Amino acid sequence: MSLEQLKAFVAKVKCDSNLQEKLKAVKTPDAIVAIAKEHGHEFTADKLTELSDEDLKSLAGGEDESFVAEELGYMDSSMDPSEQRGNPSW
Repeated sequence: MSLEQLKAFVAKVKCDSNLQEKLKAVKTPDAIVAIAKEHGHEFTADKLTELSDEDLKSLAGGEDESFVAEELGYMDSSMDPSEQRGNPSW
């Protein structure tokens, strides 16, 4: 359930366009965890809050990380992202 497992999954996503496409459809942190587990990486959803903006962008398949964070409930679109960082609603 470690951050290292999450980072390894992010590295895999960066190199796998099929996985990137799959992650674009994700709507919840638990869905990311489930996809990661299918690919041999185990971590808990709370670890997603520890990702950098670059890593969030990778999980989005190259999409803007703020969009991904909002889709995952990570930030409220009405607030400045810097006000939300590290305070996920999930």
